[in-house]
Amino acid sequence: MKAQVIKRHGPLGPESLRLLERPVPNPGMGEILLRVLACGVCRTDLHVVEGDLPILPGEGIPGHEIVGEVVKNGPGTKGIFRPGDRVG
Repeated sequence: MKAQVIKRHGPLGPESLRLLERPVPNPGMGEILLRVLACGVCRTDLHVVEGDLPILPGEGIPGHEIVGEVVKNGPGTKGIFRPGDRVG
């Protein structure tokens, strides 16, 4: 999967984020795997990138306003969402 990864915390600039290829994760207990269709970036994400909010240590992937399609269910999620469901 492609992801904008935080490479440097601090004032936002051309070296803050880098588009990288990452392995597709497997959903854990109580999680679902989504194919992201749209992702908004809000001011909170920018605070994380700038280091004002230390929510994501190291090379985190900002973005939490997501609309996606369920791809796979993790343990404990059967019957809640099914592959193909759209969620936000």
